[in-house]
Amino acid sequence: MKCLSRINLIFIFIFIFGAATIGKLFFIQIENHSFYKALAQGQQKLITQVQGLRGEIFLKDGETLKPLAVNKTWQFIYISPNEIKDKEKMAEQLSQVLNLEKNKILEKIQEDNDLFVSLKQKLTEEEINNLKKINLPGIYLGEEKLRNYPLENLASHLVGFLGGEGKGQYGVEGYYNDVLEGKEGILEEERIFGKPLTFLNSNFSPAKEGSDLILTIDYNIQFMAEKLLREAKEKFEIEEGQIIVMEPNSGEVFALAHFPQFNPNYYYEEKDFEIFKNGAIQKIFEPGSVFKPIVMAAALNQEKITPQTTYTDPGVIKIGGWPIYNYDQRVYPGKITMTEVLEKSINTGAVFAERQIGHDLFLEYIGRFGFFDETGIDLQGEIFSQNEEFKKGYEINFATASYGQGIGITPVQLTRAFSAIANGGKLVNPFLADPHTKQGQGAEGAQIDEVSPYYGVGVISQRTSSQLTAMLVSVVENGFGKAAKIPGYFVAGKTGTAQIPLTNLGIEEKGYSEKTIQTFVGYAPAFNPKFLILVKLNNPNTKTAEYSAVPIFRELAKYIIDFWQIPPDYQI
Repeated sequence: MKCLSRINLIFIFIFIFGAATIGKLFFIQIENHSFYKALAQGQQKLITQVQGLRGEIFLKDGETLKPLAVNKTWQFIYISPNEIKDKEKMAEQLSQVLNLEKNKILEKIQEDNDLFVSLKQKLTEEEINNLKKINLPGIYLGEEKLRNYPLENLASHLVGFLGGEGKGQYGVEGYYNDVLEGKEGILEEERIFGKPLTFLNSNFSPAKEGSDLILTIDYNIQFMAEKLLREAKEKFEIEEGQIIVMEPNSGEVFALAHFPQFNPNYYYEEKDFEIFKNGAIQKIFEPGSVFKPIVMAAALNQEKITPQTTYTDPGVIKIGGWPIYNYDQRVYPGKITMTEVLEKSINTGAVFAERQIGHDLFLEYIGRFGFFDETGIDLQGEIFSQNEEFKKGYEINFATASYGQGIGITPVQLTRAFSAIANGGKLVNPFLADPHTKQGQGAEGAQIDEVSPYYGVGVISQRTSSQLTAMLVSVVENGFGKAAKIPGYFVAGKTGTAQIPLTNLGIEEKGYSEKTIQTFVGYAPAFNPKFLILVKLNNPNTKTAEYSAVPIFRELAKYIIDFWQIPPDYQI
């Protein structure tokens, strides 16, 4: 009897254990099949390639650094569609919290997918807090490091952005991608999707971080330059504009501003890719009279003229039936010196100077000043024109080129050429990466390849440089550059107002439009220059650069003089 009761007890125990096991299996395989399937897929051993952190980019801000491009930890939301029961309601709630279209969220929620689906990156604090309040099943938060541009629009064309494929695009991000880019490593991990994402165990073959870059750009000067361009939009209704500030003896760039700007954090929202082009290096323009110092430099250097050489202005010169007039068809009576030609920006005087040296030498000097070569500036996408039409050797082409029409250049090429005038005749290459940047990675970039055969050598003599500088000082003291004058300092500079060719406006016709590009290039203190500034404005609502670009130059130059506390040349 006792034996039978023991057997019955064992059977009862087996029955209870079996029922419990079957119930557990039913719970796992039937009731919570989706959850445990997702968990099994989410908790597993994975071997993945891991990209090392990208190097960061900084501007100079006095004795400190101002971050321009950094790596920031962001939270993102992902969902498990099969865990969401009331999908319509969930889509409605998420739409309000995340500011996304309900239908797009619903599409993702309704996917027949046991795995997790990413919904939105770069969540704000407000979005995160509101998501936590919802606290519904199927919503998960994770973390990732993404590129962030804390200065937003500031220096946007200079920095570029990190594209969707993790490669730098435009600007410094593009040019120095190999330096900034982290090297891949191997990550072996066991992971579980949870709230938040949890790593159980990881083994690394470490990835290598990219090198940081410290730029030569001064945050304060860059900020002021961009501010002045925005004000030019309000005051002069400019369509586009650039300002370059450079140290003429070395090529170190202190500011490179472009208008209009974009926000590199949201580059993907831009509809027109033209916004990404940096007009300082990626757009060709005809400079106008700001080019006249180039022909004067050639004639002075060949000793065909002096600053006091005179000629008689005929008012108009006809070449092959083409008339060449002075600005506003003005005629200047009496004997006119070469210095006065620059002061009053006389076109016939520039033609006179070009004829003294001849076409072949003029062409050679244009090459010497680097107008047929790229500058090698360390920004992605620099272009330049070979000026093939100009090189054909027609008389009219050389005549118009002497006063800056019919020849195409970029603003950075013009800046480099004026630096040679300012520094005693040496052609330098502009650069943005500080040679003392982290691990010396920027130094190699700063020592730019000698893209011009005249790099580092005297394109004009020291004597010519001094003579031409004195002539350009006279432009500011007595000529159309008067608005650039700063009491206590000698400022050298030249204006330029050029009509825009129809072809540059997308019109396949010969000739020029009524639109103008107005430019001023100047440096100070003139006989021991610490900085050189180019101001270029596209189609301002003024007649000439005297009333647009020159006042902007003066304001920025005065700011730099005060900011750097540059001693005056003379007492007022």
